[in-house]
Amino acid sequence: MYFKNIIGQEDVARRLRMEAGEGRVAHGLLLCGPSGSGVLPLALAYGRYLCCQHPTADDACGQCPSCRQWEHWVHPDTHFVFPIVRSSKPRRETCDDYLPLWRGLLTENPYASLERWTAMMDAGSGQPLIYARESDELTRKLSLKAMTGGRRVVVMWLPERLHEAAANKLLKLLEEPPAGTVFLLASHAPGQVLPTIVSRMQRVEVPRINDEDLSRALVERLGVDAAQAGGLARRAGGDFGRALELLATDGAEASLLGLFTSLMRLAWTRRVREMKQWSEQAASLGREGQKAFLAYAGRMVRESFVANLHQPALNYLSPAEEAFTVRFAPFVSERNVQGLMDELALAQTHIEQNVNARMVFFDLILKMTVLIKNS
Repeated sequence: MYFKNIIGQEDVARRLRMEAGEGRVAHGLLLCGPSGSGVLPLALAYGRYLCCQHPTADDACGQCPSCRQWEHWVHPDTHFVFPIVRSSKPRRETCDDYLPLWRGLLTENPYASLERWTAMMDAGSGQPLIYARESDELTRKLSLKAMTGGRRVVVMWLPERLHEAAANKLLKLLEEPPAGTVFLLASHAPGQVLPTIVSRMQRVEVPRINDEDLSRALVERLGVDAAQAGGLARRAGGDFGRALELLATDGAEASLLGLFTSLMRLAWTRRVREMKQWSEQAASLGREGQKAFLAYAGRMVRESFVANLHQPALNYLSPAEEAFTVRFAPFVSERNVQGLMDELALAQTHIEQNVNARMVFFDLILKMTVLIKNS
């Protein structure tokens, strides 16, 4: 990953290069931005730039031994920390146990979402976290002498996923890192990061990718038709990883739409036996799949409400979603939209708290039967 591979974000990239060129490299950066905005790619490009033996004013050289090692994510003084799901068969307890898979993700798409990473780990209903043992491992690694004699870089993806015990163990290391060590934290939810960690970092805000840059990237890198690329960019909301998912997984999007359509139709018809079957189907998605569906359902409710304003430029829908929304939008109004959104948000909170998924989804559809009639 080079700065030239970053989609948009020229101002952030320029700032990072300038600080490095002027010798003002902070010992810890917290790159904050929404999913798919490029916080992880920026951390990777900056890490490579800091390790490069012959950097130019614009980017890493790409030719030195350090750059060649970064090409395959095997630089000996670069350490990756990311959320994992611990398992006993096969035995996986630290990030090192997942490194081959992690390198595969970075090679495939460094803009990938947590949901994609969770699927690659085959985590099922497990929630990916950064555990206390990872903090011990990182402390051990950084206590050793740097193998290349240059800077050491720690790239941490999603510090909001730090277990509290892991976060507390890292505090002293982040406050007084070994000489020549730089921490690059890439976060999508900085508000969920322990404040004592945030206070030890220099914060860098990364905005969403604007639609023009995102559309151009789809055309130039993937050969997508310009009109299709524009539609994908709008629907993705500045998330390049989401745009790729929309491009590659129309079937998955159709599946979520089908599940959402069934939810609302059953809520209207009140067929209890089928409502129970629907809740079991939704519960079978796995923890991250359940959260993804609830987020999707929330988006569809919002889009349906906005559709009532009859301003097409404000809607971000696929053709199939638009066809459904034409029929569904009249059932979402000022009288029930807040209630619908509140119930979906409450269901997502319960899923995150490991409440029984069948109970959560059956309770959700029962509440929808009342709200949908109140349009």
